[in-house]
Amino acid sequence: MRVIQWATGSVGRTTLRRVIDDPDLELVGVYVTNPKKVGRDAGAIAKRPDTGILATDDIEAILALDADVVIHVPLLSIPYDKQNEEVARLLASGKNVVSTNGFFRPDAHGEAYAAPLRAACAAGNATLAGMGLNPGFMAERLATTLSGMMMRLDSIRCHEVFDASLTASAPLLFDVMGFDTDPAQTDLTRGPIAATYDRLYAEVFDQVAEALGTRVATIAPAHELTLAPEDLALTAGTIRKGHVAATCWRWTALFENGVAMDHSILWTSSHALHGESETAHWLVELGGRPNLRMTLELTDPDPAAPPSRPPMDATAATVINALPAVVAAAPGFFKLPTSLPFRSGLR
Repeated sequence: MRVIQWATGSVGRTTLRRVIDDPDLELVGVYVTNPKKVGRDAGAIAKRPDTGILATDDIEAILALDADVVIHVPLLSIPYDKQNEEVARLLASGKNVVSTNGFFRPDAHGEAYAAPLRAACAAGNATLAGMGLNPGFMAERLATTLSGMMMRLDSIRCHEVFDASLTASAPLLFDVMGFDTDPAQTDLTRGPIAATYDRLYAEVFDQVAEALGTRVATIAPAHELTLAPEDLALTAGTIRKGHVAATCWRWTALFENGVAMDHSILWTSSHALHGESETAHWLVELGGRPNLRMTLELTDPDPAAPPSRPPMDATAATVINALPAVVAAAPGFFKLPTSLPFRSGLR
């Protein structure tokens, strides 16, 4: 399978290593946005031996390549649909696209959003797929699979906690996560970042609702910010006192079958800010009969590994493991699989 790597940030470098290491995958191109990486060998970027594939920022050169699939893993774009034009061009050029930047449920945003992407899939006989942990796995695949154990389903709650204190990427921490924002100048919960997340995570609720045989009736944001009690020095930079030190992006929804769903992501610079000394990375709770509660922790077999490596590996794995299914799928929007979830009419 011939693969193009699009972007080489934290997740991108991880997927790039897997492509280089996998004998069933052939790297044919690498697209980068950092001028310092242009012309570098993909192996050097991924801490692997030279591959002979040099990174480029020339989109036309990427479009001209013969490839089966593009692994699309840039930083999340703000506004949300800013990335759609480049993805549509990749699809129309005959390349399947697997992205960690949404595209789980393009139809959830209406025809004006979905139609150009669908047309690009048709033009290139290609498939567009969204993959990742959250969104993409925890609610859409894990919670829906667990719902198959329920005789009665009343509620779904998925909660993520991510310790960003050791995140090395300043653009990720300050631009995408919104840390160190001055609340007196900008209300993150009502700004462009919130609007992007509102659209991205609307796809989560739409996917879960379909898996349960129902539809979303209402959905509302309930975002919260935590401010730094003092200057906080992190790996990527300093968060100033009184500025944003944690964001909790949260949404509550009601499905037409009566099931309530709560989905939240707490990104924090310190668990101590929330009265917590230690917490699991993930909590999934289903209410009904029976009640179900599952915690999930990602760890690395190497105790000296950076704490960011397990989630990077897991996110990359959802992409790499999906490649054969996406390439083999019919042209159009790829549907995430679920395993015999709760039936809407069961009470």
